[in-house]
Amino acid sequence: MPNNVKNQEPYQKLIIALSIVIPLTVAILFKVKIEGFDFSFLPPIYASINGVTSILLLLALIAIKNGNRRVHETIMKVCIALSAAFLVMYVAYHMTSDPTAFGGDGFVKYTYYFILITHIILSIAVIPLVMFTFVRALSQNFDRHRKLAKITFPIWLYVAITGVVVYLMISPYYK
Repeated sequence: MPNNVKNQEPYQKLIIALSIVIPLTVAILFKVKIEGFDFSFLPPIYASINGVTSILLLLALIAIKNGNRRVHETIMKVCIALSAAFLVMYVAYHMTSDPTAFGGDGFVKYTYYFILITHIILSIAVIPLVMFTFVRALSQNFDRHRKLAKITFPIWLYVAITGVVVYLMISPYYK
C-alpha cells in the first residue's frame, strides 16, 4: 500500500463517523426548541454564506486549472470553514424558530420541494465527499484527490447554489 494512502487510514473511520453523526445530530437538534432567542436574522446570512461558497468553489476550480495550487488550497479551506459556519447558524436558527411553511402552490410548490429535497439529500452526501477529498489533498495523494474532486465539486456547488435558491423561495413566507 502506498504511503500516502496509508496516511489516510486513521482519518477514514473519523470521516465515516462524522458523516453519520453530523446529519443525525442536526436531525435530533431540529426537534429541540430553545425559547427566548431571536435568530430570525440568520437565514439571509447563511444563504449569503452559501452564495459566497458557490463563488469561491468556482474560483478554486479556476485557480487549480491555472496551476495555482496554493490559491486553490486556501480557497478550499475557506469554503470548508464557511460550510461549518453555515451549519452552526442553520442549526441555531432552527432550534430557536418555528418552522416556516412554503406558501406557493402548483408548479412552484413542486419545484421548491424538488430543490429542497435534493438539496437536503446531497448536503448529507457532500459531508464525507468533502472530507475524503480534503484528506486526499492533505496526504498529497493528488491523483485520488482529483478523481474524487470531480464528483465532490459539482455536488458541493449544487448544494451551495440550491441553498440560496431555497432561501429566496421560502423567504417571503418568513414571519
